[in-house]
Amino acid sequence: MPIINTLQDVTPAVQSVMEQTTDPRLREIMHSLITHLHGFVQDVKLTEAEFQQATKILNTMGQQTNDKHNEFVLMAGSLGVSALVCLLNNGDNGATETTQNLLGPFWRLNQPMTEQGGSLLRSETPGPRLDGAFRFIDKAGDPIEGLEVDIWHASPVGLYENQDDSQADHNLRGKFVTGVDGMVRFRSVRPIGYPIPTNTTVGQLLEAQGRHPYRPAHVHVLAHKEGFKTLISQIYVDDTVYLHTDVQFGVTRALVGNLTAHDTPHPDDGDVGEWFTLDHTFMLEPGVSKLPIPPIK
Repeated sequence: MPIINTLQDVTPAVQSVMEQTTDPRLREIMHSLITHLHGFVQDVKLTEAEFQQATKILNTMGQQTNDKHNEFVLMAGSLGVSALVCLLNNGDNGATETTQNLLGPFWRLNQPMTEQGGSLLRSETPGPRLDGAFRFIDKAGDPIEGLEVDIWHASPVGLYENQDDSQADHNLRGKFVTGVDGMVRFRSVRPIGYPIPTNTTVGQLLEAQGRHPYRPAHVHVLAHKEGFKTLISQIYVDDTVYLHTDVQFGVTRALVGNLTAHDTPHPDDGDVGEWFTLDHTFMLEPGVSKLPIPPIK
């Protein structure tokens, strides 16, 4: 590698080192990264002060990440990167609609096994009753039996249980197994739209851009079985005000759910006031069943 003399020498010198990467895919990624990263620096004419501030921001994001919060996942969603990666890698590589969606920063391993029709409530959680019915099919439209399905969502005050000491461990979380009909049925309370944390780096970015921090109400789903690509998804409640302005850019047309309000007595619990049903069908693509890296413990 020759000694660098001018600005124009830097990128070719770094690229020549990247070419030494033995893994072909890593070499491809690093070559493209250097091309676009160096191009970005030159395009915006990044100052030394801005570079120092950028490194400080990254250090701060690392410090803000812990067992209960992942700032990098939150930032990736707020920049639309998570949505882009999801759509690029699903639906026949972006060619068709998909029921894949964002994992989000709050999935946990080993959610409690729950019987069909069972409740996600592990502690008292006031709110209108929600009865969920999710159907899982393959590309041919046939139901998938034996899927392990994680369901989780935020409470009616907009907090996941790991954010809220008043909730029991694993509140509003459950693991189900589909039967021959490919269905998962569960009881819970109706979720609401909620703000992502704003006392962090992401919050500072939103304030600088004049953006609100809200996500529309949604229920998370993760389903896996050998022979199928693991389904990671969210089903969005269709009457919330943030469907068109989701701070995480996660809402797709294929995942706007069918939320129905009922004011008649519940067939199981009698007069519980207004209650809701949420129905949706998810399609799994053939592939390798592999669980994601949990963003929190």
